[in-house]
Amino acid sequence: MEEENKPASNEVVEDKNDTAPKEKTENEVKEAAEAIEEQAPPAKEMKCVVLSSFGGLKSIKIQNKPEPTPGEGEVLIRVKACGLNFLDVMLRQGVIDNPPKLPVIMGYECAGEIEAVGEGVPDVQVGDRVAAFSDGKAWAELVVVSTKFVYKLPPEMTFQDAAAMLMNFVVAYGLVFDTACIRENQTVLIHSAGGGVGLAVAQLIKTIPNVTLIGTASKHKHEAIKNYYSHLIERGADYVQEVKKLAPSGVDIVLDCLCGEDSKKGYDLLKPMGRYILYGTFQQDGDCKMRKSQLFTMANKLLILLMFRIPEAMQVLQERKNIGKITIDPAMEPKPKPVQVESKKRKDSVKADKKSEDKAKKTEPTQKVEEDKDTPAEAS
Repeated sequence: MEEENKPASNEVVEDKNDTAPKEKTENEVKEAAEAIEEQAPPAKEMKCVVLSSFGGLKSIKIQNKPEPTPGEGEVLIRVKACGLNFLDVMLRQGVIDNPPKLPVIMGYECAGEIEAVGEGVPDVQVGDRVAAFSDGKAWAELVVVSTKFVYKLPPEMTFQDAAAMLMNFVVAYGLVFDTACIRENQTVLIHSAGGGVGLAVAQLIKTIPNVTLIGTASKHKHEAIKNYYSHLIERGADYVQEVKKLAPSGVDIVLDCLCGEDSKKGYDLLKPMGRYILYGTFQQDGDCKMRKSQLFTMANKLLILLMFRIPEAMQVLQERKNIGKITIDPAMEPKPKPVQVESKKRKDSVKADKKSEDKAKKTEPTQKVEEDKDTPAEAS
């Protein structure tokens, strides 16, 4: 019996000896992994404009996010300027088709320098100056974009100009040459003549001889944009009668981004076989690549580039107060807001001074009467 028990006890001892080295090895691996994590540098971050919820301007936040890296067929762009469009306003309000899952980085177009390239990118290289469309995420210090929507800039073009013209001129080019097919000696009516697309349309029409271009815009914009149009009519006025005076037989084309009651008015102003075109949405199309590239060599600069804090800029665009395109410069520092504490102290100080003055005025007559009583009668 003793001999049978010995092997059993030996087996137990051997099992303990076998497991001890394994446990030690696993602990060492875990400690080594933790040490590597501690030594690894923290992930690089970038500043970006994030939409946290659909609705008002307060849903737009400046946040830090990890820097993206390009994949196959993509490039990483260091953003120098980006554009603000009505599509961004619609995204903020949540009224676009298939809205993205929130939170999301905003922005659909930008211009900058290529900082890194992914695999299978033969056409561009690090350091190239480019403009690009994005499916969002352009309002950031860095953005990853497919090379299908990246376009090299001419040497003389600035990043602000490129960001100002990209989406607006692509829409305008499609309207003028593809959809409306505007030809010489025609008459065209366009609404929102002082906006980014309106001015882009006006500049492209300049390349077609003898086109009469009638625009409607707010009165305060007329002076700035008058050289781009044959005739300008104040928005809100009875432009139908004004247009009939300028074109008694009607207009060939109406370009309308207002819709509503203006649709019927525009339709009634058309000549027989005229064309009424309602626009305001945009979809990326790889087939337009050649045309987009051509725009950089044929288009003039937009009239005015405005730079605001983003919520203010979006409000200006939504209320149609802008002239031309609004662009965003990521390198610009926001204007400091006035310190309310100091202004409050000043107000309190002014109130205190006023109270003391009022008190002094009330006490002066009393003191004078007392002095008169103490004065001898013969002195009077």
